[in-house]
Amino acid sequence: MAEKTEIFSSPSSPPPSFYMVDKTGKLSSPSLPSSPPPSYYMGEKTEKYSSPSSPPPSFYRKDIISYINEQVELDSRSEKRVLLLESAGKESCCIFRVPKSFAKMNPEAYKPKVVSIGPYHHGRIHLEMIQQHKLRFLHLFLRTASVDRDVLFNAVVDWEDEIRKSYSEGLGESPEQLVYMMILDGCFILMLLLIVSRKIELYESEDPILTIPWILPSIQSDLLLLENQVPFFVLQTLFDKSEIGVPGDLNRMAFSFFNLSMDKPERYWVKHRNFNAKHLLDLIRMSFLPMDGYEDFQLTKGKSRKKSSSGLTLLLSATRLSLQGIDFSLRSGADSMLDIRLKKNRLQIPVLRLDGFIISILLNCVAFEQFYAKSTNHITSYVVFMGCLLNGKEDATFLSRRRIIENYFGSEKEVSQFFKTICKDVVFDIHASYLRNVFVEINENTSKWYSLCRSFLLSPRNFVALRFRPIYRF
Repeated sequence: MAEKTEIFSSPSSPPPSFYMVDKTGKLSSPSLPSSPPPSYYMGEKTEKYSSPSSPPPSFYRKDIISYINEQVELDSRSEKRVLLLESAGKESCCIFRVPKSFAKMNPEAYKPKVVSIGPYHHGRIHLEMIQQHKLRFLHLFLRTASVDRDVLFNAVVDWEDEIRKSYSEGLGESPEQLVYMMILDGCFILMLLLIVSRKIELYESEDPILTIPWILPSIQSDLLLLENQVPFFVLQTLFDKSEIGVPGDLNRMAFSFFNLSMDKPERYWVKHRNFNAKHLLDLIRMSFLPMDGYEDFQLTKGKSRKKSSSGLTLLLSATRLSLQGIDFSLRSGADSMLDIRLKKNRLQIPVLRLDGFIISILLNCVAFEQFYAKSTNHITSYVVFMGCLLNGKEDATFLSRRRIIENYFGSEKEVSQFFKTICKDVVFDIHASYLRNVFVEINENTSKWYSLCRSFLLSPRNFVALRFRPIYRF
């Protein structure tokens, strides 16, 4: 009868003393000692904290409480910059850092290319070229406005708390640094507006900022980035101290400056001179809002109209809507590209001149509307609407042929992809949209068309007529 043996995997370790060598030379194990194993193998005098039915011992609870208290104390003393202030949800906060999760589709669309404005991108190496010219523009402003630096400092320092509340992120700059930054950046912007709007004559006719062709368009685009703003009240305070213009002039000068890239008639801007904007991006955003029935469109997030009992849905693509009886046409003479109308089954859409400048504005306006709780959602509504229509490159081709889209951006596929991208991860309440009625009526029209076609095709008489319809050859 074979004896019970046990082979050790490690030849280097000697066998225990109670192992025996049998006649064949193999190790054999006799019966184990009769003494019981240690108590910790039997589960005696042990505590299991994983069981919810048994409370942890008092010393264990004290350790947890002590750790929590220490951690709270450390966190409260932490000097890390606060990434989202408690005041970020208030009306005063209007300049936001765009999180990476929101900007992942277009990570560079929210970052300045040539000039930093405000604290978020201050000190970036690739922005140093224009930064070196800001002090020169400050001296030019002081000379033009006949105002002393101390006057500007005393005027802006009173707004320091409000300036900090305007940013969603905690600012690490000292009061002196922050005020100086606001004066330097604010006067740089004001001088650009004054020169381009011909409010003053430029003494240095060969200024590189204004004569090198690519610089000024790049600055215009950078001044309309959400992360690259100063509060509008800072610009207004500096402008008021200059006594160069009259009330309303600042809006007019800003419109003249950005119109170099937007090419709108003067009558377009006259209607928007009395807007009270949060910053330059908000001012241009508000200029896109339709003026006809403007009061009816003032639906802010959280204050939407009463929802209809029938659920609202998004739209089919332009080509599919066309097949279902919706007629697309260009709405000529509209003041705003957002002024979309539906008359019976005719969808009238103003022209969209799509280029890099407009795309940057749309992206940053959508970001602003997503983060600023007191904003309307007009731009978001528009891009969601157009995103529904532009589901593929064939839809972009369809709208281009009807002169609704003037494409200076890229291929039809790139146009469609842009609207798909911008609508991704966007929070949109169709009931709070100024296009709510357009969504409703288009869905009603397509539902009627579908029901009519279905009734026609299901009729036996019509089916027979279609099945045996004679074919005439000429």
